[in-house]
Order: sequence, then C-alpha cells, then structure tokens
Amino acid sequence: MIRMLRPLLRGRTYTRLLHLWVPGLPFSVWMFIDPGKPWVPAVVLVPLGLVPAVRRGEGVQALLLLTPDEREPGFSQEPSATWRDRRRTALWVAVRVALAIVTVCLTVWLPLLSYSLAEVAAGTVPGGVPVLEDAAPHWAYALLVPLPLAALYAVVVGLGELVTATARRLLGPSPAERLAALEARTEQLLERTRIARELHDSIGHALTVAVLQAGAARAAGDPAFTERALAAVEETGRAALEDLERVLGVLREPERPAGSRPGLVDADRLLESARASGAEVDAEVTGPLETVPGPVSREGYRILQESLTNALRHAGAVPVRVRIGVADGTLLLDVRNPLREDPPGAGRGSGLRGIRERAALLGGRAWTGPDEGDWRVRAELPLG
Repeated sequence: MIRMLRPLLRGRTYTRLLHLWVPGLPFSVWMFIDPGKPWVPAVVLVPLGLVPAVRRGEGVQALLLLTPDEREPGFSQEPSATWRDRRRTALWVAVRVALAIVTVCLTVWLPLLSYSLAEVAAGTVPGGVPVLEDAAPHWAYALLVPLPLAALYAVVVGLGELVTATARRLLGPSPAERLAALEARTEQLLERTRIARELHDSIGHALTVAVLQAGAARAAGDPAFTERALAAVEETGRAALEDLERVLGVLREPERPAGSRPGLVDADRLLESARASGAEVDAEVTGPLETVPGPVSREGYRILQESLTNALRHAGAVPVRVRIGVADGTLLLDVRNPLREDPPGAGRGSGLRGIRERAALLGGRAWTGPDEGDWRVRAELPLG
C-alpha cells in the first residue's frame, strides 16, 4: 500500500500535472467567450507546432516539468530543422491538447463527485452532479467517497506517465540531432585522450630525466657534474611546467588555440635534455622543419619526446640515433637505441600506444619494437 502511494511524495507527479494543465487554460478562457465552439483553441494551437521555435519551447517545458530529476531525459532542445520534426511537434501539440482537456475535466469532476457523495451521505442533496441529483440521502454513500479520489490518483499518475512517454517519442532528438550529439561526445572523448597523452608524454619525460640526472649526480661525486645535472633537472622541470600549464589552459579555456604547444622546431630542447641525462644522441635532420604543418609538427614533437623518454627509462645512458626527415610530402621520425634485457613489448605501455594513436589520427603509421638488436620507433606522418 505504501509503495503504491510513493508517487504522491515525488515532486515530478505534481510538475507533470502542471504540465498537463497548462494547455487547458486557453480552453477555460475560451469557454467564457464562445462556449458553443470549444474546438477553436485546438485549431489555433496545433498548427503552431509547425513553427520551428515551438519545438525548442516544448522541449524545455518537458525537461523542466516532466523529468525534473533526470540528467539526460532525451528531449530535443533545438528548433525544428526538418519538416519531419515539425510534423512530430504538431502531433505532440495535438496530443498534449487532448490530454489537457481530459486532465482538466477529470481533475475537476472527480473531486466534485467525491464531495457530492459525502453530501448525500450526510443527508444533503447535492447540486451540479447530474448522476446524484435524484439520489436519496443515505450513510452508505460514505463508503463510495474514496473511489473518485482513488480514480483521481490513477488519472494524475497514469496521465503523467503517458504524457512523459509520448514526449520522449515525439520530442526526442531526430537522427540528425543524435548524430550531432554523438559527434560532440566523440570530440570530448578524443580531447580527453589527447590531454592524457600530453600529460603522459610531457610529465613522464621530465620525471625520467630528473630521476636519471639525480642518480648520476649522486653516483659521480663530482661537484661540477652535479651542478650540470641540477641545471638540466631545472630546465627540464621548467619545460614540463610550461607544458602542464598549456594542457590545463585547454581545460580552462577550450577555445585556446593549440599553436602554443611545442613543435619539431623545438626538437633541440629534447635532444639536449637527453644528452644532459647521459645519453649519446646522434641526431640528423634533413629537410625544412619549418614547412611542416602545425598539427603534424606538434604530434611529431610528442612522438620524439616519448621515444627519447622510453630510451632513457628502459635503456639508460646509451647511444641513441635520431633521424628526422621531411621529403616527398612525408615527415619521417626514426629513433633507435641498443636493446637491453626485458624490453617493452610492442603492445605494452600507454606511451607506445600513444605513439601509434598520434600517427593514426594524422593518417600516418608508426612501428615500435625490436629491430636488429635495437629498439626502434619509426613514424611516417603525411604532411597533407
């Protein structure tokens, strides 16, 4: 019994009732103007559904009154973009008007009937309810008083559920709106993935360099070497903080351009950082890096950064050969270092996966894995 009465404790039961009542107001006013033509308001209201902006208004009303406690109710809040949406909106207005008439009549007549039954039970002949005008007063009518109230409860709850289900169907997003929402969601997920890669590559590189420099400085016992190591840690940390600020700036200000991110023209900073960590870096650059498009240059920088980080982290201070070339509409990145025991597998690690994802997003290809006794990272990125 208590479970059946729970809808009476929910706010949406009453907001839905208000939603059902609203279209009945024009009919109530019109009945004072011309009671002989009650259909006139419907003739005026239903065609309004063909107006594009009406769909947005109806969607907002449905969101606020029909599903006030749901985060994603599934109502469109955009103007009608096609004639199909306009027809659906007009049909919704017609259904809403019909339900409003039923709701207004029943929510007025049922309480009045219950009150009239109580009057008959008390010995008074009621007026205004034709079915009870000839009823003889009797106490037994008191037993019927709860029935109209129970029917009123069923009407309020049932019509509320009905109007909500109908709204979901007729005011739900069109295929084009669903596609737009899916694209927006995809863009958000891609942006989150990109930010995760940025943080992994930048902070991971800085921490790897700092750990190697600190360990080398402690083992060397040379004040001059320690001074150089601390300077390298400071420079790498400052660069990582700048990258972190850029990434957080994107989160705070999504409209901030990506052009402030480092590109391959800043590759010398990465190479010097690796050399300061003890690695013997043999770098060769061919072709004009300044002509590489911004997105390709920035992603190439991150691929190079992650490649050097992997070399330092898994192999230590070993010779690293770096080849960067621009030719025939392609940017080629090739990084090799001697293979140590327990190399990272080709499919393990978010850094290696990030390299392949970056290349794929640009329409290119990347390979990571052992090659003739070396660990090799090779990426080919199209410039077009």
